[in-house]
Amino acid sequence: MTSADIPDSYLDGYVRLLAEVSATGRHLTRQEVDYQRTLGEQSAEAGYGLRSLISAHLSATRTAWPRDPGAADRTLAAVQQAIDAFAEGYENAQRLAVRQEEAARREFIDDLLHGRSDLGHLAERAERFGLHLSHAHAVAVAQGPTGYDEGSAVPRQVEQALTTRFGNRNVLLTTKDGRLVCVAAGPETGILSYFAKQAHAATDGGRVAIGRSQPGPGGVVQSYEEALSALEMAERLGLDDPVLRTADLLVYPVLTRDRQAMADLVSSTLGPLTTARGGAQPLLDTLTAYFDSGCVAAEAARRLSLSVRAMTYRLERIHKLTGANPAEPAHRYMLQTAVIGARLLDWPAKDR
Repeated sequence: MTSADIPDSYLDGYVRLLAEVSATGRHLTRQEVDYQRTLGEQSAEAGYGLRSLISAHLSATRTAWPRDPGAADRTLAAVQQAIDAFAEGYENAQRLAVRQEEAARREFIDDLLHGRSDLGHLAERAERFGLHLSHAHAVAVAQGPTGYDEGSAVPRQVEQALTTRFGNRNVLLTTKDGRLVCVAAGPETGILSYFAKQAHAATDGGRVAIGRSQPGPGGVVQSYEEALSALEMAERLGLDDPVLRTADLLVYPVLTRDRQAMADLVSSTLGPLTTARGGAQPLLDTLTAYFDSGCVAAEAARRLSLSVRAMTYRLERIHKLTGANPAEPAHRYMLQTAVIGARLLDWPAKDR
């Protein structure tokens, strides 16, 4: 857009004002400054560029430039005052628009991630932010050592990387409760994998969980809640994977669906470990390391900084106390399931 495309209404009275100033030498009145500021606000709301608007003012200035050299200083001072007021109004309007846009975006994100608002209206609002909720979407959530908001350097860094690679289509990056949240269209696509890589690096080794792709506006909520649950589960289980996919963790919600049954299994299977010297926790850690290492005693001993002999003694002690031998396949599944349940239920710290 050039200065020639600017409507005359945004230069209303400008040439006349300069003519009066050059003839009389007076300053602009408060009302005239306020009017210039109002014109600036209106031009910003109409979507015109500031460069083109200033160029239009300078073109009009050339037309109204006084023939008397003595009036040049007075006219130039008036030009400066008028354009400054106009630009101030323009910037005020832009700042207000940004704040309103941020507020609308935050309200939309809250409604989207928590399933609030009418779904039809939510889908209409989503198009404004580049999402088509009639499609399936998946959500990834990144959690770092500290909380982040949209003004932080980390979200800006990740957003810039995503925009550079994928553009702004069908992806929404935001923050929620101190975490980074990425909503992407389609099945679990390369967008979320790339987001996970960038977020992991930007958050200094933070963890990312990726929910499954789900259809419709409600699918975003479901995928988001899956990702949050995966982060919580990873914390309880002590998982060290930097990227968690909820599709790979579906066994854990199944195991805890009947919490009372799981608590009974943990209590009946591992309860005898509480009678050991030092309590149940060291022996529970022994079982955890043993199963995590593929039931290889030497590897489990290395992970616990124990000798193989000490590791073997602990396994024998577990066998004696519980009556279940971790080395026997018939007992292994029950013990491993109970160990997973203990980690999910925070047993024995929270003895249920």
